Amino acid sequence: MIDNCKLKLMFEKRLEFINMMKELIPDSYPEFPLDISQKSSQQVCRDLALKGVEEMFEALQHLKNWKPHRQTDLSTEQFNHDEFLEEIVDAFNYFFAMLIITGFNEDDLFDAFLMKDSIIRERLKNGY
Repeated sequence: MIDNCKLKLMFEKRLEFINMMKELIPDSYPEFPLDISQKSSQQVCRDLALKGVEEMFEALQHLKNWKPHRQTDLSTEQFNHDEFLEEIVDAFNYFFAMLIITGFNEDDLFDAFLMKDSIIRERLKNGY
């Protein structure tokens, strides 16, 4: 089994940040874990998810070589790998926050990942 200590650290860092936000900016995060069957809790999750999606769109804005009508490719020097990765990290931070405030942890995410990975591999084998 893979050691998930890095994933655990990521969750811990995000939780520390959430707690810091709550202390410095009251009402920035609700009390948690949330009851995700409640309308207000679902709105908080939607807001966090949309912020994560927005960050992914910011990452996508760095991708310029996908345009089929473009006659020239941008060079490696013209692509800012660090900014691209930073936007993806921003997105992950919102998604981690959503997991944390809904009561999930790194083990839950890891187990769900493995389960879904098994499902999609089986689908691929069976011509899904």
